[in-house]
Amino acid sequence: MSAPEVTKAADGLLEATRTRLPCPPVRTFIADIDTAYAVQRANVERGLTAGRRIVGRKIGLTSPAVQTQLGVDQPDFGTLFADMAVAEDGSVPTGRLIQPKVEAEVALVLKAELPHRDCTVVDILRATDFALPALEIVDSRIADWDITLVDTVADNASSGLFVLGGTPVPLRGLDLRGVRMTMTRGGEVVSEGTGADCLGSPLNAAAWLASTLAGMGEPLRAGDVVLTGALGPMAVAAPGDRFEARISQLGRVAVQFATEGDGS
Repeated sequence: MSAPEVTKAADGLLEATRTRLPCPPVRTFIADIDTAYAVQRANVERGLTAGRRIVGRKIGLTSPAVQTQLGVDQPDFGTLFADMAVAEDGSVPTGRLIQPKVEAEVALVLKAELPHRDCTVVDILRATDFALPALEIVDSRIADWDITLVDTVADNASSGLFVLGGTPVPLRGLDLRGVRMTMTRGGEVVSEGTGADCLGSPLNAAAWLASTLAGMGEPLRAGDVVLTGALGPMAVAAPGDRFEARISQLGRVAVQFATEGDGS
């Protein structure tokens, strides 16, 4: 795939981000996942040039059901920037995103680099400083979420914003496979799941990400936030909605979506 087509896809996604007007699927001129990651990298580089700061990575497609739907057998990943972070119990302004959805995850914060292409769960345990409950607010620059694997990869793994709980929990004695998650919207349960629903364990997802990035020469670094993937189904967000997730052993995390006309 030629560089002009990578630029065309990257330009379309960037313009959708700027205008908050979704664009058509980019798969019409992206043939494979390698090209899709080239598009993602192009817009990450543009972000860095504009002064944005990378603070970590997110893992997507950790659900076997979603993998089957998109015809893939492994997750994907995207980049987290500092300006994507929303304060715990904070508010998402109307118009900040295009078509947001919310999912609950386990976040890991690293204290060491993970440079090995064959990263193990033990490597993840040694390199992790602490875990936090997290909400990922996913978004798609593609109209109507009409996406395939290459669309979501090119679109920074359909990233939007993220919210981290404020109480760090050390991994010693923590059973991330066995954690149970319940997420509510306005007090109504909209998603449930366990750590085992995320590739068998959030640690497995993190090991996949660390190995993949090391193989690309972009290893996870000390201080990075890693969103390890959804523990349950995502839920559509609308102005005025309040989401709260409770993850056993980790605690709670919540976010509010501002009402129409409220810029806070």
